[in-house]
Amino acid sequence: MKDWLWMSMGDLGRGIEAGEIDPIALTETYLSAIKAHEHRDRIYARLTESRAMAEAEAASKRARAGQRRGPLDGVPVSWKDLFDTAGVATEAGSALLEGRVPDEDAWVLKNATLAGTVCLGKTHMSELAFSGLGLNPVTATPPNVNDPEAVPGGSSSGAAASVAFGLAPCGIGSDTGGSVRIPSAWNDLVGLKTTAGRISIKGVVPLCAKFDTIGPLARSVEDCALMLAAMEGGNPADLTGARIRGARIGVLQTVALDDVRDAPMAAYRDVMERLADAGAVLEPFEAPEVTRAMAQSAITFTSEAWGTWGDLIETAPDTMFPQILERFRSGRDHAAADYVRAWHIVDAARAEWATRVAGYDAVIIPSAPNLPPEVDRLLSDHDYYVTENLLTLRNTRIGNMLGLSAVTLPTGTPSCGVILMGKAFGEEALLRVAAGAEAALA
Repeated sequence: MKDWLWMSMGDLGRGIEAGEIDPIALTETYLSAIKAHEHRDRIYARLTESRAMAEAEAASKRARAGQRRGPLDGVPVSWKDLFDTAGVATEAGSALLEGRVPDEDAWVLKNATLAGTVCLGKTHMSELAFSGLGLNPVTATPPNVNDPEAVPGGSSSGAAASVAFGLAPCGIGSDTGGSVRIPSAWNDLVGLKTTAGRISIKGVVPLCAKFDTIGPLARSVEDCALMLAAMEGGNPADLTGARIRGARIGVLQTVALDDVRDAPMAAYRDVMERLADAGAVLEPFEAPEVTRAMAQSAITFTSEAWGTWGDLIETAPDTMFPQILERFRSGRDHAAADYVRAWHIVDAARAEWATRVAGYDAVIIPSAPNLPPEVDRLLSDHDYYVTENLLTLRNTRIGNMLGLSAVTLPTGTPSCGVILMGKAFGEEALLRVAAGAEAALA
């Protein structure tokens, strides 16, 4: 049974289908592992044990009757603590929302429940999702699977840790500027950023609604495809026969390769060699529109974040981690005209990018230019925190600014990933390319 903790969602689902795994025993195994784990309280904000067991029992009955709802019926999942769960606190890693108990589930959780997944509980996160580092002195900072002294990446920090430490086969997170892909990369997982607007964010505590997206952190590309379908109530991408041979991969030179540190760059170059050896066609290219779009990051993100949260923040600013408070407040003085002008530039850049990359199956970049920084230094050195947080999110933010789908894959080098960026609303095609790349890198 212990091996169940390290199996993929797809394999667990197939085990249930074959009658080899009982959803009740599977859920009990995960709950027992969570309770016994030394980092339980740093990973899970709260368990939903009664709900999980009830859902597992229902899934078990369906399996025995041959009436499973889909490939993930009976498979457990963890949920970032910004997805509303009926009758259970959803606090988004912030003392400002302490005691907030929603009346109904988030739209995606409703769909996933209808697909038969089992809700294990809520995972810790960066405060109000506004940091890529995963450091949260207000609630908890989850561990990094590769370095106990380092941050796990954020803001879906607990989501990544729940999977990396064998306490969930998949964690559901959100990605506004990199919050699925960074913790996935730093904990050697696969993470899918969906296109903004593809999945409803109803019942999700917002950061910047124009950028907020939802995505899974998992052990395989297949798991991401299966979970995307479960969250949408649709059918998963067909990954049968996926291969990288012949795929045309654009190699973005603009912005994404600036100041990349030695280990991530070495891992990136190694991946490029292995993909080329597997038959991928790699084509370097420049894209000046990326620079123009990225220059609008500060005003677009911080203005919306402050507009969404500023009034509540100022009722109790002393309850916040000062670094997060400072980042929110940086958006309060932007002029409305400048914000509108920034979005005009972003929209033009998105159109230019779409034309430029129309012939590529995906575009590849390093997931993060840096390795996970140490917790102690981030807490003691303000300037270091600011520079590392911005650098951490630099490459992932390209996909958010350009409105793309994207997936990060582990490279085999600890805490180093590569991102494949696809087209807006092109998740199915991107997942096929990613599955081929995953096989080539295995």
